Amino acid sequence: MTHTTKIYGLIGYPLSHSYSIDYFNNKFSSEGIDAQYVNFELSEIGQLPELIANTPLLCGLNVTAPYKEVVMPLLDELDDTARAIGAVNVIKFLRNADGELLGTRGYNSDTIGFGQTMPPLLRDGMDHALVLGTGGAAKAVRHALERMGISVQLVSRHKNAQTIVYPELTRQMVTSHKLIVQATPLGKYPMIDECPDFPFRFLTSKHVAYDLIYNPEETLFLRKARKQGAQVKNGLEMLLLQAFASFEIWNS
Repeated sequence: MTHTTKIYGLIGYPLSHSYSIDYFNNKFSSEGIDAQYVNFELSEIGQLPELIANTPLLCGLNVTAPYKEVVMPLLDELDDTARAIGAVNVIKFLRNADGELLGTRGYNSDTIGFGQTMPPLLRDGMDHALVLGTGGAAKAVRHALERMGISVQLVSRHKNAQTIVYPELTRQMVTSHKLIVQATPLGKYPMIDECPDFPFRFLTSKHVAYDLIYNPEETLFLRKARKQGAQVKNGLEMLLLQAFASFEIWNS
């Protein structure tokens, strides 16, 4: 690393599950880009201003759980999509020619990455989806699906005006929602023996079960869905596509 090396990175807690650092540093090395990607594990989001102040060559950040929503008030600007979603997973640092920080702007590439993975999975009549979770990732998925004309029902452990709870998932409801998207952290490394309390017995070969987690490659959620005959997909392709979109944002 030199005194001109651009710094990019990931903020979240914990970060042991993430593949982003390898993806970006391999990309920088193979393409001869003078940049380095660093994992910045922050135990609380209030540490972000100090990180920015102490990293003068910081040009961009990805944001992962649990900070995709709570980071928003710390940013100077939000693009329209991030504002509509209510979650940010990309931060661009706006600097002048001397490197002076002029501002920070938040974006959401999760919705881009997820949306680009969907066309091969879509089937006739797949116009209703169940999205498990209510965090930043679930919000990005919901935004992408609704833009495709797919109506979304959020499912959570806590009921409110926009969500139902797992015990309310009847056979009829699961039958009428052919796409199930798992957007919670349950099952992510190292807690690989966890998954949402979903009624897998109602799944059939007409369903698609999509887990945004990519580490492990096959989560407990996907294993249980596959045993019922559902088509399954993990989040690795989404990760790569949203990472590519992040780099485009940082360098646009």
